[in-house]
Amino acid sequence: MTKFVLAGGCFWCLDSAYSQFKGIQDVTCGYTGGKIANPTYEQVCDGNTDHAEVVSIEFDEAVISTEAILDIFFTLHDPTQLNRQGGDVGTQYRSAMFFDSAEQEEFFSQSIERAKEIWGDKIVTTLEPLGPFFEAEEYHQDFFAKNPNQGYCVAVVAHKVAKVRAKFTHLLR
Repeated sequence: MTKFVLAGGCFWCLDSAYSQFKGIQDVTCGYTGGKIANPTYEQVCDGNTDHAEVVSIEFDEAVISTEAILDIFFTLHDPTQLNRQGGDVGTQYRSAMFFDSAEQEEFFSQSIERAKEIWGDKIVTTLEPLGPFFEAEEYHQDFFAKNPNQGYCVAVVAHKVAKVRAKFTHLLR
């Protein structure tokens, strides 16, 4: 199994999008990249902890490639928006890839170069060393699946899920 920790705006969008693909063993919403231990959602949303909303994605490379995981990432969010995704504003919504080895850092760097073919040179996605990962509160896990009619889910999450479903239909469960 391989694990990537990625940030691309609200973790509900990433969680719901990745959960629909073959080879995904686990997607966990959480926080990393900050300066305090065990932050709460409210602390992260205040923007003073330096944490990003992230997902930890555990997947089987024999079923879904690392390239596909990252192509989904760069399709799912807009990596040209600095510290925001749409109406979600703040460093907690930054576009970032958290690496746990030099090999993973290089792989992430290559994926950014590949994404430039679509997004141009305006990509602001950062490469950051993976520090402690703090699992988000239980109500954030599988939020879209549990709350498909919630306002944000209808207005934002559903569209992002549909976008990656349309582009990566061959990888759906």
